[in-house]
Amino acid sequence: MNPQSAVHDTEYKRSDNAQAAHVAASGRASGGHVLAADGSWRADTWRIVREDDAEPVDGDIVPLARYVALAPAQRRRPIGAWIGPDQDPSALADFVDTLPIVAVDFPSFRDGRGYSIATLLRTRLRYAGPVRAIGDVLVDQLFSMKRVGISEFALRADQKPAVAESALRTFSEVYQRSVDQPVPLFRRRAVAEPR
Repeated sequence: MNPQSAVHDTEYKRSDNAQAAHVAASGRASGGHVLAADGSWRADTWRIVREDDAEPVDGDIVPLARYVALAPAQRRRPIGAWIGPDQDPSALADFVDTLPIVAVDFPSFRDGRGYSIATLLRTRLRYAGPVRAIGDVLVDQLFSMKRVGISEFALRADQKPAVAESALRTFSEVYQRSVDQPVPLFRRRAVAEPR
């Protein structure tokens, strides 16, 4: 599937009236697609909520502080959390077993703190669910984002889907260890080529 016209920024600022109009117009989802780390496109069934004070509905990804403040019954619903570059992902430590999705915000492509956040989610917190890159997500970043454990990409609206798919396969082999390959190449070669 090549959703050239369907890929768009999933961020959605809303008021109560805008939310009702959005749901009425599009059913449930934001109407776009996200690129998965395996190169496939999936319908985007989540909606990014930027306001801390908005009452979340099923399918929302809310700010970290808002998610942590939810009542336990609300956290059992399909509501995700997004983390800004200046926030500590360890705030989600008590929720990693039940959190349906975590989004990592890249407000600018120049801001690399999201890579560290994704790595901490996967390694220190052992979060096994989907991690989505949101914000200023460019095709040039996808391979590196995938390496640190980001599994979904909400691309910036001007990014080309075919180029994005290709960017996930930029390199056939990696030297350094990371979330996606914990053993560096020199150790993998030593095992493959015994003396």
